[in-house]
Amino acid sequence: MLCANQKMLASGFRFVEDEPPVVLDWLPWSNTFGANHNFNLVLTNGGSLYIDDGNPTPPGVPKTVRNLREIAPTIYFNVPKGYEALAPHLRADDALRKNFFSRLKVLFYAGAGLNQTTWNDLNELSVAATGERIVLVSSLGSTETSPLALACTWDAERAGNIGLPAPGVELKLVPNEGKLEARLRGPHIFPGYWRAEELTRAAFDEEGFYKIGDAVKFADPDVPEKGFLFDGRLAEDFKLSTGTWVSVGPLRARFLKHFAPLARDVVFAGPDRDDIAALVFPDVEACRKHPGLPANASAADVLSHATLRARCAELLQRLAAASQGSSMRVMRLMLMPEPPSMDKGEMTDKGSINQRAVLAHRAALLEELYAAEPSRRVIRAET
Repeated sequence: MLCANQKMLASGFRFVEDEPPVVLDWLPWSNTFGANHNFNLVLTNGGSLYIDDGNPTPPGVPKTVRNLREIAPTIYFNVPKGYEALAPHLRADDALRKNFFSRLKVLFYAGAGLNQTTWNDLNELSVAATGERIVLVSSLGSTETSPLALACTWDAERAGNIGLPAPGVELKLVPNEGKLEARLRGPHIFPGYWRAEELTRAAFDEEGFYKIGDAVKFADPDVPEKGFLFDGRLAEDFKLSTGTWVSVGPLRARFLKHFAPLARDVVFAGPDRDDIAALVFPDVEACRKHPGLPANASAADVLSHATLRARCAELLQRLAAASQGSSMRVMRLMLMPEPPSMDKGEMTDKGSINQRAVLAHRAALLEELYAAEPSRRVIRAET
């Protein structure tokens, strides 16, 4: 599986065989991205791997910045949250920006979707440092697929393109509740779960395709060779009490774009409810800079400030008014004073939100959101 996957990867990124890759990476080796993908890439091609003691958190990013002043990678791997945190440092520090981009061939992101704003920022910064755009690419896969299964190996037109099946990979698209469910087959696919026959049977269909649980859509339905876009985890989608399906992936992207830069992430609630509610993880520093807020206020004071709450209410109302149906209309939200916890499994080590864990650990807040008489912490849109 692992050897086949490295050949698939090298077929798309030929430069790793021409020049030994230099990688600075924080991703843990208990994770398929950090180990099977990144570590094995360096091992296979005789490169150099520098272990980054930073990570995409407020205390971790300065460590990554310190290391990137010393190490100039030829290919850089990170999760979207890592790029979002790194971009302001690259913009503010000329020496860091020049060293970071000096030998870089590819910027690679995975684990979650990269927003278009960060995509544009990285393009602008690479041009400022080198005079040309450094290619930004992504892929789709899982531990069970070694991990790379689909990969974008060209200069895509926008953020989010996960590319096409790698050589040797078969992709089957199955209609599922209005989406296209992705199923995969190839030499990189695992044979099954250890001593779990029932789980293994459920993971494969009758033709031996692995059901990865992700939905995809064509970047351009008229030109399929332009690749695919990630269309959400099927397990995250849910039905409202009316029977209407809520597609979480597109809704999350729309919500975060609308609430930028105030919202860092969001989790949606609403299974068997009349409408959608949101647990919003704010970007406290961005909120603190909002006009009318005291510059030195604590995080708690920022999130409870009347000016910020009024702005969030205005944004929520405008988003609701622009929504054409209940599947895209968020009617209430609450700002989370506590960030998602890795210890509780609310955030993965790749920096993506675990929706199920957040909803389970914050069940009391959900009841508060949907109470007949909501607390003052709940911000609502008018019907």
